[in-house]
Amino acid sequence: MESASVRQPQVVKSSTRIPSAWGQLLGYNVIWATVLAIVGYIVLHKIGDTIGAHSVAETGSGGSDQDDIAILMGMVGAILGWIGGLGFLNYPVSRILGRPATLREREEHGAWRYFRLCTDHKVVAIQYLVAVLFFFFIAGLNAMFIRTELTSDNATLFGAGNYLTLVGLHGTMMLMMMSAGILGPLGNYLVPLMIGSRRMAFPRIESLTMWLTVLAGFILLAATLLGGFPTGWTGYAPLADEARAGIDAYLVSFALIGVALALVGANMLVTVITLRAPGMHWNRLPIFVWGMVTTSILAVLAAPVLLAALIMVMMDRSIDTTFFVAAQGGSPLLWEELFWFFGHPEVYILALPGFAIVLEILPVFARKPLWGYRVAVAGMFGVALMSFMVWQHHLFMSGINSNLRPFYMFTTELISVPTGMVFLNAMGTLWKAKIRFTVPMLFALAFFFNFLFGGLSGVFLSDVPSDVLTHGSYFVMAHFHYTIMGGLVFALMGGIYYWLPKMTGFKLNEKLGKIHFWAMFIFFNLTFFPLFAAGMLGMPRRVSNYNASLHTLNVFVSSAAFCLGASMLVFLGNLVWSMVFKRERAGDNPWHSKGLEWQLPSPVPVYNFERIPVINTDPYQYGSPDAPPVADFGPRVVAGQAGAT
Repeated sequence: MESASVRQPQVVKSSTRIPSAWGQLLGYNVIWATVLAIVGYIVLHKIGDTIGAHSVAETGSGGSDQDDIAILMGMVGAILGWIGGLGFLNYPVSRILGRPATLREREEHGAWRYFRLCTDHKVVAIQYLVAVLFFFFIAGLNAMFIRTELTSDNATLFGAGNYLTLVGLHGTMMLMMMSAGILGPLGNYLVPLMIGSRRMAFPRIESLTMWLTVLAGFILLAATLLGGFPTGWTGYAPLADEARAGIDAYLVSFALIGVALALVGANMLVTVITLRAPGMHWNRLPIFVWGMVTTSILAVLAAPVLLAALIMVMMDRSIDTTFFVAAQGGSPLLWEELFWFFGHPEVYILALPGFAIVLEILPVFARKPLWGYRVAVAGMFGVALMSFMVWQHHLFMSGINSNLRPFYMFTTELISVPTGMVFLNAMGTLWKAKIRFTVPMLFALAFFFNFLFGGLSGVFLSDVPSDVLTHGSYFVMAHFHYTIMGGLVFALMGGIYYWLPKMTGFKLNEKLGKIHFWAMFIFFNLTFFPLFAAGMLGMPRRVSNYNASLHTLNVFVSSAAFCLGASMLVFLGNLVWSMVFKRERAGDNPWHSKGLEWQLPSPVPVYNFERIPVINTDPYQYGSPDAPPVADFGPRVVAGQAGAT
């Protein structure tokens, strides 16, 4: 079906008066939110300081707990000021007062909609994408600092304490932002289009999750102003209770991500369950949507566990509870149990969206239907189910009951079965295909290469005898980066190159894209593959001093890491060149995809579809000349006719 048949009519202008430039500047937006966040922090910090001082005076206890009360209350004030300044409190207050609900936050205010609450899922997705890429580059810069420190076998540049803060900031920010890295930008943008909907189920909650993610990133950066934190991204007790005030920023930022992750997952599930177009049966859902569904299930079930654990640490630090204080009856091991019960599903919150992207891309550039569609769906659900049964392999060296080790060793190895099913889907789709090696396809193929090394190295960590040798070493770090950066980040890059033309209407430069890919792929492997050897040679993680015999190896790894960082600058340059200067029109369907989202104009109009489509078939009917069109969009509507948008 030609895209012209689904062109949108000219939208009838709303009678709502559009505010002037000054009205928009002084209204609810990120500037006003920042001001109120600062005011909220100052006011509640002062109240918390008074409460803490009064508590010390009454009990006669010393210490710095009163500072924790003040800082935590100040951050609560900053959160309230932030969401209030963006306008999120207007709707509940209006409903309490009996005023009718409105959707004035849609797309009335031009470029300002990107700096405020907006209920258009496409605007929220682009806000997400910019925020995620911004914090991704900040976290990458921290990685460059880490590798700079490791060019010497003695802590010379930052010192041991600051080095731990760098490691914690890098790991926490990467995990926080990559948790939202696909569900946020690509999930929010594409899922309504792929299921034939005009919106997400809860538009304001969708926007709220984006702005909470942004605030979480800035609060985490504020940890450096509060003395940093020595726990790494895992926040282990009892270090978390003994740390300086920077750990409070870690706790609040991670808690905000937990709230955002649970809300975006619930919103995604409700959207897919309730807003599918007629004919969009479950066996016709694009595989990308299935990936978002399984990821959302994990987010809804796992994120509240993290949130509860973080609140318990905050209480230990501020009001003298003893959940994780061993000297007073608590258990630091309880933190490990709670954290990794979230933490290992979190790994698949990162991996499953990567599976979804690459399995969506492969059929388009192989020009073949997705092989084993139902097997792929079953594999994703198998991974989601098993991810809750493996977390204690992180505790093999933590003194857990030795009788539990065989069970968790077995379940950890068993999860490779549904993961292998996804690999079989990819190989079956590529078998005897006429592959077009576009930039998105290159990133999709690299995903499987990298993830294979991550999976094979994971076998050594799932078996107790070998884990005893490699636990806490750079072998673990190499495994983790092959799984997450080699998997999720490569998939995310492929998804950006593939769907950004739909989101913006402009395509990225193909030559710069291939330079970016080959540089990133080569230097990623040159950076992290040698770290398997470093781990086997006994180099521990999170330590800036190491044996002098490993100096040459670390200099090589650092040099490769700097080149890997430079490859990301090529990507940034491609974005700026293609979106700002060159601005070459991509067309409605530059990849000749049969996906429903590609049957719409680029960029997609405000209300997506002028008529809700009726779905005729699955989206992978490649190589079938007699296949029906993916959807029936109905007759074209002319503006002004009855039923026009």
